Amino acid sequence: MRLSRKSEYALLALVNLARNFEKKLITISELAEANDIPQKYLEQILISLKQSGFVRSVRGPSGGYKLSKSPVEITTAEVIRSIDGPLAPVISVSLHYYEATPIEQCQKLKELLRDIRDYASNKLENTTLSDLM
Repeated sequence: MRLSRKSEYALLALVNLARNFEKKLITISELAEANDIPQKYLEQILISLKQSGFVRSVRGPSGGYKLSKSPVEITTAEVIRSIDGPLAPVISVSLHYYEATPIEQCQKLKELLRDIRDYASNKLENTTLSDLM
């Protein structure tokens, strides 16, 4: 599994929003500056996160972004899947996105990659934004 830059930025922005969950709305410019993320790119990421149900936005002069649910309810796995897709190193060992691949010709190699998937998936499924604050 390899995280895209988009996933890295999404996680950073979400952790920042998690830290401010009980406080005010956070503007895009505040998020961009706090996490050193290009603002235009962050706007695209926040649209994706909003469509996936992780954040909500309020327009206007006192508007901004906020998590749509508690930081304890959002796992890193679901965020990464929403941005990058499967957590598995190859698609043929993915639980949610399975497709046949050449690796299936070697059962031992497939088992190794499945073990890697299970470890990474378990760690990410059990790590919430609350854990990262």
